[in-house]
Amino acid sequence: MKEAILTLFQRDLKVLIKEIEQYPYENLIWQTVKGTNNAGGNLALHLVGNLKTYIGKNLGNIEYIRNREHEFSAKNIPRQEVLQAINETLEAVTITLAQLSHEQLSNTYPENVLGYEMSTEYFLIHLHGHLTYHLGQINYHRRIISEVS
Repeated sequence: MKEAILTLFQRDLKVLIKEIEQYPYENLIWQTVKGTNNAGGNLALHLVGNLKTYIGKNLGNIEYIRNREHEFSAKNIPRQEVLQAINETLEAVTITLAQLSHEQLSNTYPENVLGYEMSTEYFLIHLHGHLTYHLGQINYHRRIISEVS
């Protein structure tokens, strides 16, 4: 199971990189579309903060201080900085998940994030679902904003 979870995170973080690279103009990453609250860049920053916190910091002891408010309020960060943050997240996730033992996966996740105790393996599956949910939103945002620009 560990190998499958690691492979899925790596695959989808690479898809996130491609999505951000495919915006035709850098400024479009930060524009919202009517009927939505978040731009693709903010969703990407949110995924970085989420995964660096819940995988890198909590499971891998990788130093990170999350600023969730900034994830949704930041604007006009250069595309290269966003891509660098995603790449750093991919590295942190890869290092952390590769070192986890099967016993650690079945242990209770160290933080009660969802309001109930769960195994680390369960929470990692939840985090992957969260990643793919927002990845779909970013894909949709990119396609819509590219049409209206």
